[in-house]
Amino acid sequence: MAIDYRWAEGRVARFGEIAGEFAALKVDVIVTTGGAVLPAMKAASDIPIVFGAANDPVGAGMVASLARPGGNVTGLSMHGHGTASKRVELLHELVPGLRRMAIMANVAYPATVLEMQEAQTAARRLGLETTILEIRRAEDIVTALEAFKGGADALYVCTETLVVVHRVRLGTLALGARLPTIHGFRDMVEAGGLVSYGPNFPALFSRAADYVDKILRGANPADLPVEQPTVFDLVINLSTARALGLTVPPVLLARADEVIE
Repeated sequence: MAIDYRWAEGRVARFGEIAGEFAALKVDVIVTTGGAVLPAMKAASDIPIVFGAANDPVGAGMVASLARPGGNVTGLSMHGHGTASKRVELLHELVPGLRRMAIMANVAYPATVLEMQEAQTAARRLGLETTILEIRRAEDIVTALEAFKGGADALYVCTETLVVVHRVRLGTLALGARLPTIHGFRDMVEAGGLVSYGPNFPALFSRAADYVDKILRGANPADLPVEQPTVFDLVINLSTARALGLTVPPVLLARADEVIE
């Protein structure tokens, strides 16, 4: 098996270009993440596409339904587990006296808007005030945090590629502003974020490999149901907690899948 790799470097515009390259190469299957699926569908409509992780494949128009995708696309969905609500609850548990929460969201990405709305709903349920920090490109991360310095007790960062690519800069800026942060990716916590909770991505993409195997053996993506994650990780960065003057409750440490010292 020959595998061709491409990396969009956090630039959404590159998704369509890369899919076009794969179409020209006449690959047998394309493996990607949710944000690149729609551009790939346009550029390579006759090539099977497997997404290892997508926030809302039905709502975004990737598949007709989870049970019967109905087209050339299938894979693993991250939507439907209330993970955004869980993240808000964890932040509420971690930050004493939390009243105001900022939400950073790449509003150019529909699935991120969906997560933002879920986080807002969870915050209202807990009696928290929320402010949205809209970003669309890397430069907006710095601008948003500098403009809002001191305007929130904590920061919820919506899960998507742009913030992951610039996670070190984001972690440094948030720590400088003394903002506890919560994320959906473990990588963000390694880069200085406080806590993350979300699906285990190696497990998701390992499962995606099973889809690829079935497709290469002749299965039709339209008949392969979209699955949802079964493994979730809670990761806490104790060094960041200490730098922020926060004491992580022992019960939360006991629940953590990984603690970064």
